Amino acid sequence: MMYAQSAPVASMKFLGWSFRQMLHEIPIGLRDTTWAPKVSKTPFWLAEGNPLENHPWRLTPDGRLPEVAEVVVIGAGFTGGALAYHWSKRAPAESKLALLEMGDAASGSSGRNEGLVVMGRFYHYVYKTVVKHLDVALGERSTADRMTMAHQFAAAYVHAAYRNADLIEQTIQEEGFDCDYVRAGWVQAQDEEHQVDLATSVRVAAETGFTDWTEITPEEVYRRTGMCVQYKAGFSIAAASFHPAKWVWSLLSRAIESRKVELYSRTKVLAVEDEGETYLVRTDRGNLRARYVVNATESYAPLLHPQFHDLIRPTQTQAASGGGGPPVMKPHVGISGQQGFFGRHGSSVMVGSDATRVPDREAGRIQPSRFITKFLIAEMSRGFGPATYHVTNEWSGTVSYTPDEYPIVGLMDGKRQYIIGGMAGSGTAVSFNAGRCVVNRILGNRDEEDDYPPAYFSPTRLLDPGNHDWPELDP
Repeated sequence: MMYAQSAPVASMKFLGWSFRQMLHEIPIGLRDTTWAPKVSKTPFWLAEGNPLENHPWRLTPDGRLPEVAEVVVIGAGFTGGALAYHWSKRAPAESKLALLEMGDAASGSSGRNEGLVVMGRFYHYVYKTVVKHLDVALGERSTADRMTMAHQFAAAYVHAAYRNADLIEQTIQEEGFDCDYVRAGWVQAQDEEHQVDLATSVRVAAETGFTDWTEITPEEVYRRTGMCVQYKAGFSIAAASFHPAKWVWSLLSRAIESRKVELYSRTKVLAVEDEGETYLVRTDRGNLRARYVVNATESYAPLLHPQFHDLIRPTQTQAASGGGGPPVMKPHVGISGQQGFFGRHGSSVMVGSDATRVPDREAGRIQPSRFITKFLIAEMSRGFGPATYHVTNEWSGTVSYTPDEYPIVGLMDGKRQYIIGGMAGSGTAVSFNAGRCVVNRILGNRDEEDDYPPAYFSPTRLLDPGNHDWPELDP
């Protein structure tokens, strides 16, 4: 019989692990690492400057916000950029969208990530996490019903993610966007303990037709990435690498050219008030009214809309970059080890961490841990062999998780205020397609498939599960 560890035992084990890392593992891994005299907190992706910095105020310091817009989008990252781009392609010429950003475009989590276009979570993982959540949210339903619903949700989510990745590639090619895009896959190392689960997940992927997820041998892992592993690894075939900030800037630049979209950076939204036929959007630069509002605020959502406290959970990740790094590390492919991620981008190598929950008020706070950076460099050394590495940049970012780890896409008030959020670090698997679907809903366009049906993705799934309109179950 297995017993849960007591808190004191768990704490002692953690302390033992920490001392072992600090006194032995990390010093060995850092033998060939040097540090810049002043390590910058600017992310690698933003280090060369932002072409949309302080837009439009840099050129028009006496400018003002418009008084009225058809749509106000809050947040100019992956999701805000997607909404602006799709609006520019689909909306009538007279319909204006105002995009408000508290910082600069792509300066939040969209410019502070691994730089991958992911396919989202694979089908078996989605099923397992969703059925676990439904056991709590819908405990009154039968086990069979909850399992069926979890399977249906997994199919809907993964289908939408596949479409999202294909739409991104199609758009980059059609528009000629320069964002360093290469579709070379994503390798995820697995230890011995998880080999059976890996095999099961690959089998389920084949059975359900969502076959992007597969497994590769240690020899294939080394060939694709340069990383040495002992066991089979998971491999997402169609994942891609790109420059995430350049992707956002490309979307926004093209949207602004249409004159249907106006971007206002360094404009903080303070409140959104429902006035019946319109919403009053209060900002630190004045107020404007809109018929529709779309919240693309991700981890900041609970600060603006307190009803999402503990439903959209700010979660900090961090990364560092520098010159040198393992010569065997291959560029362009996504690489996840047991404890972190790694990537080569030009002459720089990036290391990054998993996620830690932070209070709502700390969304966006830049507070990287030097201990975590050192630990990740030691992990890189174990996976790729010793190599000289000179750390120049170290930063953090804030994504957001929902209780079931999947996004909400849809109306948050039953009227005309939307939200796209809670993407659990998989924003590139959701944002572009979700932005397309929300724009089509606002415009009443039913000519394109909507990949985020309310039965699965409406915010009421989290806000009011007891009254949420759950999907019909397939026979």
